[in-house]
Amino acid sequence: MNIAPYIEHTFLKQATTISDIENLCNEASEYGFAAVCVPPLYVKKAKEFLGNGEIKTATVIGFPFGYCAVEAKVAEIVLAVVDGADELDMVANISAIKNSDWTFIANEINTIMPIVKNKNKVLKVIIESGVLTDDEIIKCCDIYGAAGVDYVKTSTGFAEKGASIHAVRLIRGHLADSVKIKASGGIRSYSFAKELINAGANRLGCSAGVEIVKESNGKS
Repeated sequence: MNIAPYIEHTFLKQATTISDIENLCNEASEYGFAAVCVPPLYVKKAKEFLGNGEIKTATVIGFPFGYCAVEAKVAEIVLAVVDGADELDMVANISAIKNSDWTFIANEINTIMPIVKNKNKVLKVIIESGVLTDDEIIKCCDIYGAAGVDYVKTSTGFAEKGASIHAVRLIRGHLADSVKIKASGGIRSYSFAKELINAGANRLGCSAGVEIVKESNGKS
C-alpha cells in the first residue's frame, strides 16, 4: 500500500520553531504527504515553504482542549483563513459532550459551519474519542454528520488515549460516506496505520509519517 497520500504530517509541540516547520514541509514535499498540520502561528510560513504544490496546510482551532468560547473558535478560524489555511482541525467542546449538553454542541457547530463553508475550507472536528463512551461518540457522529462537516477526527494526540481501531469502526458505522474520518494520536507504525485505514480512516494525522513510509517499503 502506498500510504503517503493518507498522511497528514504533523508538528504541534508547544516549543515548535520555524526550523521545525520548514523541515516538516520539506519532508511532506519529499514523501508526497496529503497535508501538513501546524500551529496557527506557522500557517503563513508553512504556505511559504510548501509553495504552490498540491499539499494542503491545516491548522488547529480550540486546541487541544476545546472548551474555549465559540466566539474564540470563530476568531481563530477567521485568522487562520486570512493566513492561508486550507483545512481547519477544530476541537469540539469535550466538556459539553461529557455534560450531555447536546444543544450546546449543535449550536457550536451550526455557528461555525457557515463561516468555514463560505470560505470553501475543509473542517475536521476532533471529538477526542479516547475519553468518550461509545454512546457519546455515536451522538457526536449524529450531530456532526447532520451539520455536514468534512471529517470527524479521533483525537488531538494530547489525551491519555489516541486513535483506536474500535473508535474508527464505530465512527465509520455512524456517518454517511460523504463524511470522512481522520485518525490521529499514537500512530507510529505502518501496521497500525494500515489497520486504521482498513477500519475506515481516510486520513492519518501523525508526526511519524516519514518512519511509517520507510517501514512500509517492501510491504503490502
